[in-house]
Amino acid sequence: MKTPDSLVFLTESLRHLPGVGPKSAQRIAFHLLQHDRDGAAQLSRALAQAAQNIRHCAQCNTFTEESLCDTCQDEGRDTSLLCVVETPGDQLMIEQTLTYKGLYFVLMGRLSPLDGIGPKDIHLDKLIARAADGVVQEVVLATNFTNEGEATAHYISEMMKARGLKVSRLARGVPVGGELEYVDAGTIARAMLDRRAT
Repeated sequence: MKTPDSLVFLTESLRHLPGVGPKSAQRIAFHLLQHDRDGAAQLSRALAQAAQNIRHCAQCNTFTEESLCDTCQDEGRDTSLLCVVETPGDQLMIEQTLTYKGLYFVLMGRLSPLDGIGPKDIHLDKLIARAADGVVQEVVLATNFTNEGEATAHYISEMMKARGLKVSRLARGVPVGGELEYVDAGTIARAMLDRRAT
């Protein structure tokens, strides 16, 4: 039996999603066509609308439908603080803490030479221009604590310090509600090194 071309195309398209392999893509495609045609049509419209309307903020590089995102347009923000994150998802998580009132720059990735991702691929030229605008006083590095995220933070830190900007990094340590017995040794070591006075 020959699989219909449209079904093959749908299955292959679903494989673009992170964590979705051939079997999962096939299962999703069958589910949408067999049990949720309305959901499939809605998903199709939503993807087409997002692909057409979503662009990068001219100032912070996050996703927006306007030339400037709502955060960059917010006059109540502390314009002297610039938090650098890898993704819009990371930005959203920081916003949900309600503890940061500065502005952002979203890299849309991280340095990864093994994957061929260099400084140009994560908009570092745009970040430098943004940070060196004469208003920003401190750059807060909030990249992930992976090897690539650490390398990216170090690279950006050196660039910003060379331009006379104050640079800080998110603290690492024991999670809230965590019990030391169940926390890995690397996290405890970093928490000990980053301890502060009470």
